[in-house]
Amino acid sequence: MAEYQTKSSDSLSFDLTKDSKSIGKLSYKSWFKFNAVIELANNSRYQVEPKGFWGTTIELLDTEKRLLKFGMNWNGDIVIQTFFSDVEKGYAFKHHGIFKSSFTLTDQEETELLVMKPHLKWSLMNYEYQITTSEAFEALPEKEILLMNSIHCANYYMSMIANVTGA
Repeated sequence: MAEYQTKSSDSLSFDLTKDSKSIGKLSYKSWFKFNAVIELANNSRYQVEPKGFWGTTIELLDTEKRLLKFGMNWNGDIVIQTFFSDVEKGYAFKHHGIFKSSFTLTDQEETELLVMKPHLKWSLMNYEYQITTSEAFEALPEKEILLMNSIHCANYYMSMIANVTGA
């Protein structure tokens, strides 16, 4: 198990750390858009872009190569497909609870890989996240990309729910 923290100094950038060491940064280009850039500590950069007419499918690209895509299904879960090393895998990102909400990432066998707890910073109206991962997650070679994408998924979920409820 490992513990990660995500802090946001504004609503457009999220820094992920583990034991005060930088893992990566998720930066949105503007409010109300899902376009973003993920920068990992090893200087890798990835583009996050909406696709399709309504922009409801989001893709993570390494230059032009699609590494993963995700979108919300009819019951509110976010379905993620990865294409790392040309091997396709599926994951589900789910929201749990209302007042003590959390998110989980599970694999195709429904093994829980991480738990993410949001904390609203009222003074800035920003979310910060505490992430606890399993040993199985820590063994994944692309865990940093999946962590950064999970932050994007949580923000995507919060945005979609806010749009549905009219907040």
